[in-house]
Amino acid sequence: MRAFCCASTVLDQNPTNPRLQPHPGPRREVLSMPSSKTTTPYRSLSASTSCNRSRGSPPQPLSSSSSPSNNATAENGRRSMRRSATLESLCGLSSFRESQMLFADQHGISGILFKWVNYGRGWRPRWFVLKEGVLSYYKIHGSHKIIVNEETEKGSKVIGEVSMRRMSRNGNSQSRQRIPVGEIHLKVASIRESKSDDKKFSIYTGTKRVHLRAETREDRVKWMEALQAVKEMFPRISNSDYFVPMDNGVAVSTEKLRQRLLDEGVSEDAIQESEDIMRDEFSALHKHLVVLKQRQLLLIDTLRQLETEKVDLEDTVVNESQRQWKEQGASPRLRQDKCSEGSASNSDEHDRYDAAETDEDDNAFFDTRDFLSSSSFRSNGSDHHQSPLDSDDEESVDSEDIDPLIRHVGSNYPYVRRRKKLPDPVEKEKGISLWSMIKDNIGKDLTKVCLPVYFNEPISSLQKCFEELEYSYLLDRAYEWGKQGNSLMRILNIAAFAVSGYASTDGRHCKPFNPLLGETYEADYPDKGLRFFSEKVSHHPMVVACHCEGRGWKFWADSNLKSKFWGRSIQLDPVGALTLEFDDGEIFQWSKVTTSIYNLILGKLYCDHYGTMRIDGNREYSCKLKFKEQSIIDRNPHQVQGVVQDKNGKTVATLFGKWDESMHFMNGDDSGKGKGSELQLLWKRSKLPKYQTRYNFSRFAITLNELSPELKEKLPPTDSRLRPDQRCLENGEYDMANAEKLRLEQRQRQARTMQERGWKPRWFTKDKGSGTYRYIGGYWEAREKGSWESCPDIFGKVPTEQTFD
Repeated sequence: MRAFCCASTVLDQNPTNPRLQPHPGPRREVLSMPSSKTTTPYRSLSASTSCNRSRGSPPQPLSSSSSPSNNATAENGRRSMRRSATLESLCGLSSFRESQMLFADQHGISGILFKWVNYGRGWRPRWFVLKEGVLSYYKIHGSHKIIVNEETEKGSKVIGEVSMRRMSRNGNSQSRQRIPVGEIHLKVASIRESKSDDKKFSIYTGTKRVHLRAETREDRVKWMEALQAVKEMFPRISNSDYFVPMDNGVAVSTEKLRQRLLDEGVSEDAIQESEDIMRDEFSALHKHLVVLKQRQLLLIDTLRQLETEKVDLEDTVVNESQRQWKEQGASPRLRQDKCSEGSASNSDEHDRYDAAETDEDDNAFFDTRDFLSSSSFRSNGSDHHQSPLDSDDEESVDSEDIDPLIRHVGSNYPYVRRRKKLPDPVEKEKGISLWSMIKDNIGKDLTKVCLPVYFNEPISSLQKCFEELEYSYLLDRAYEWGKQGNSLMRILNIAAFAVSGYASTDGRHCKPFNPLLGETYEADYPDKGLRFFSEKVSHHPMVVACHCEGRGWKFWADSNLKSKFWGRSIQLDPVGALTLEFDDGEIFQWSKVTTSIYNLILGKLYCDHYGTMRIDGNREYSCKLKFKEQSIIDRNPHQVQGVVQDKNGKTVATLFGKWDESMHFMNGDDSGKGKGSELQLLWKRSKLPKYQTRYNFSRFAITLNELSPELKEKLPPTDSRLRPDQRCLENGEYDMANAEKLRLEQRQRQARTMQERGWKPRWFTKDKGSGTYRYIGGYWEAREKGSWESCPDIFGKVPTEQTFD
């Protein structure tokens, strides 16, 4: 290898390349180009000039004389001179600059740069090649990697010691077909250095920003010089060049106008006045366009700067975490790869990515999906919970890293056979006029709107409350962690449980039935180790109260759901608190976040949850979860991030994930400074059922309205399973369901009068201190006796004057 640093005063007389021929005139200084048969390290042009001047060969001044031939080509030469403006400031001479960079661009400039992929994968090494104005990059690890050695890079200028070591290590390995992962055309790109890191820079392609990092600061200087120089050789003409300021009016021809007016016999004074008017109007339009163009360029530059600063900030936040993973080894798999590569003393430290290299993902921003799918995460035993509701082919993954007493909590309950699909519909569903329903109800309280069953799903709001306890095994594990004295793991499992309640809402665009006043729902699930009961305790405002008892814990809540119908969307604001109490006296309380359903008229319906959820405990820890609101262009929706803090406000754990997929945690704060901050899985959503319906029910939701003959005999007449319109909808009897729904809602309008006359709920009472509804007991005892005399037949056809006692 020989250094590419020396300059001589010998002219290149090789006629084979006319572009390299010197211009007539005084002798100019050029570089002595190395043979294209060798690969040489790249040295910056400023260094080359400095080296040359130290040898006593200063550049010769350009001739100031001009000739007719020179004047004829002067205009054409200005643009070529502009292309070399940047390197002229480095080298001092245009021809020196052009001949040097022309040679380098034709033969290529190559080397390793680290490209930012996403938060999970971080900076990944790529082999970059700059040639003929195009910057291409290739993978050097994985199944699609390329071979780089002296043979493949013959004649190119290689930047960086890491790149040279990579080439020497491969020896004479046989090269394979090169398929670039991506290409960047410098003609339409802009290059910007990072202000926060002297090794990083970015390239904006017009559609996305590619963030790159060199191995050393000197390597970044070389790459920046080369990229800027080659970009100047392929200039992009700005639109503002077409709007050249004019000193005395606008240079617009009026000959055709003059000739037309002369043909019509118009006087000379009128013609001149018409020409002046035309010039004035054109000049005003021109000035307006120039101002608009300047504003556009200023706005684009500002947006690019803001985007760069945003990514730099995100990178700064995660930098410590990335360094921690690299030092400790993100996972056993990556540590194994690192050890296997450690035998080579000159191995590039980034070779440990070999086994993890996968298809390219050019998303330069935080990506929870890729972050959570990284092999660096180990399970804490909660990544999937096997239950009798799961199918036979459902996978169950246990971890050896968790206490065996905790690992099997929630999985040792008796098996209960439950249905796995809804009944086949009796009738074919009929469509309705959506707009006719919308236009008459904009701005109204949704609880007062009578909608056809097309908008409903065959469960009630009472059953919906129980659906949020699908992953109740998290509470069982929280109880066991507390028994072992691990309060941190207790609140982490509670946080995962609070998020898991939203998992079933993904793709659920139908509204549950609004329960009647006094309507109840029970769920005795020995296969989950719990008993649940709920009742509608108020009609206006509509309040649903529930109570659940598990092994070692109790859960109760009341919810006043305020809803608004905005024409294109529905907004649901829950009011009320959820409380969890363990047998050891520790209590946690939290509130739910806002829910909205969008695109009711046009576009694809989707549901989103957003806001801040605070889980307050009465002892050591509390938790704050942030549900990120989905934007129109969000490529990674449904994100949840949070922290667990002690009484002193110190962050002891960080949570993140998606409310429709999974939740993870790491010890310490998100900067990665916490010791042993290996990522662990708390909860993962169960698989969807084999038999799908338009309601997008989960396996658990399919069982909520199941009614067997044995169960029917034990239920009170107020249970949701006995509601006729809901049962008809589940069976696919849509006409009957609509008729029954209308009948029940007409009867339900008596509910306000009943409340005013002093109606009170049967199984719950309102606590005067807290204002919440608490279960007073007695339901399960009455169920054992079959004593339902105090429960009226709220679904039957009774006289309208009858009221509840």
